[in-house]
Amino acid sequence: MIIRPATATDHDAIWTLLHDVFRAGETYAVDPAITKADALDYWVKASAATYVAEADGRIVGTYYIKTNQPGGGAHICNCGYIVSPAARGQGLARQMCEASQERARAMGYRAMQFNFVLSSNAGAVRLWHKLGFTTVGTIPDAFDHPKVGMVDAYVMHKALAG
Repeated sequence: MIIRPATATDHDAIWTLLHDVFRAGETYAVDPAITKADALDYWVKASAATYVAEADGRIVGTYYIKTNQPGGGAHICNCGYIVSPAARGQGLARQMCEASQERARAMGYRAMQFNFVLSSNAGAVRLWHKLGFTTVGTIPDAFDHPKVGMVDAYVMHKALAG
């Protein structure tokens, strides 16, 4: 498994990952009918850095790092992660999150914040806690999940300095 910076030649593979997750509408607050161009703008172009995880020549995961807020909040980054269904349960999300923290530190960020972690995404919530993130806020009934109805969203934070 290698994690490397994404290139333009990876866009089709990234879109395949985004398409499946965004269409399902279960983990990201993104229009399930988002176009390829808009999805790549959201994931790649609006990011400070985008990475892919590659196994056996196939893209099996991706993540982005972006500044969470401009100006006085620019020392905190935000990240998003997607793992291919075929690669789930193999520790890839952990590897990508750990790699993103190292990269974010190298980019000068002092903290990482996840703005909208759905309470229904129990695996992600559990993993982020294991990796040292704390839940600093809860937004009640923040997301209308297509299978379970209204769910809360968590704001999660981790200091990177030190």
